[in-house]
Amino acid sequence: MTATDLDLWGRLRTGDWLDAQEFPPLSYAVPGIIPEGLGILAGPPKAGKSWLALGVLLDVAAGGLALGAVPVGDGRPVFYLALEDGDRRMQSRARVLLGEDMPIPARFSYITRVLPPEVPDLMREWLEVHGTSRPLVVLDTLGKVLRSTRPGEGAYERDYAVVGALKAVADDFPGSTVLLVHHTRKAPSEDFMDSVSGTNGMNGAADFSLVLSRRRHDDSGTLQVSGRDVHESEFALSSEGNRWVLTGGSADAAARAAEAARATAGVGDRMAQVVDFVTSRGGPVSVKEVEVGLEFPEARRYLARAVEAGRLDRAGRGLYVAVPTVPSDPSAGHGVDGLGQPAGRGVPNDDDPPLLWDNGTVGTPTPESA
Repeated sequence: MTATDLDLWGRLRTGDWLDAQEFPPLSYAVPGIIPEGLGILAGPPKAGKSWLALGVLLDVAAGGLALGAVPVGDGRPVFYLALEDGDRRMQSRARVLLGEDMPIPARFSYITRVLPPEVPDLMREWLEVHGTSRPLVVLDTLGKVLRSTRPGEGAYERDYAVVGALKAVADDFPGSTVLLVHHTRKAPSEDFMDSVSGTNGMNGAADFSLVLSRRRHDDSGTLQVSGRDVHESEFALSSEGNRWVLTGGSADAAARAAEAARATAGVGDRMAQVVDFVTSRGGPVSVKEVEVGLEFPEARRYLARAVEAGRLDRAGRGLYVAVPTVPSDPSAGHGVDGLGQPAGRGVPNDDDPPLLWDNGTVGTPTPESA
């Protein structure tokens, strides 16, 4: 048996070994919305992707609330590879997002100039210093480091290789989040996952994808989330002076608002009122409640039409509910507390022993000494 054979056999796992492991729950940069691992944040040009990314970075670095609503705990290190910006624009945007009287967090690190081949090594070096503190890294944009295809290499293979190389860095630092800002296609797509510019190699290599949608000259938008280890979800956002916040002041409210917007898209005002009334209640609603609540005796007919169109569901005889598209609690089922931590754990700090977080590729139980 060769040394290579021994190395391969050393990676082999058995069912009883797997059954005996206790892995930490999935960690989050923003609980219920942005998990650990490597993700893609895509959206149309000038839709506000960079404002969204910078806002989240500053929120995580400062600690407190992200997106105006989601607790992220104490401030943590963040790293922004802002390859389309300079120092002046960075300062200006940070002050717009934070407010003139708020200092830019010391945990916020950034760089504006780096050669494409240097990016993976630069990320790795920074994560070697901060990787045990559940940091957030954002590359803006992926297009700045996307190389040309090599001889004999197709676009899919190139996309998978480039994103896969960055994912390999993220995988070596469990608990860390690396987010790649990218564009969506110009052509519309029924499946938001297909809207990411490039080939399916990008989404295929990434752990999760976020797609920001916004109409021109509109202060509202939606953020759709999908990934290997997260619930497929959709949240309504509002832009307040270029600062994106969750509509309604919570993830639950933002999910309901997105659900209502989807259900009422492209319908008349009266149908929209009926669907919105049912959706906003969060549970089964009777025909009588709709008739009284909207002072609309023809509600039964509109409810039936809404069911036929797939905009509402029947919950029983004479009862109607919203069509479920996202979980009512985006962090449910992940075994995390409000900070995206395993239950009973606080946010790690410099005095704590380093924890090994599992992003689905690392099989080491916690703590490190285990």
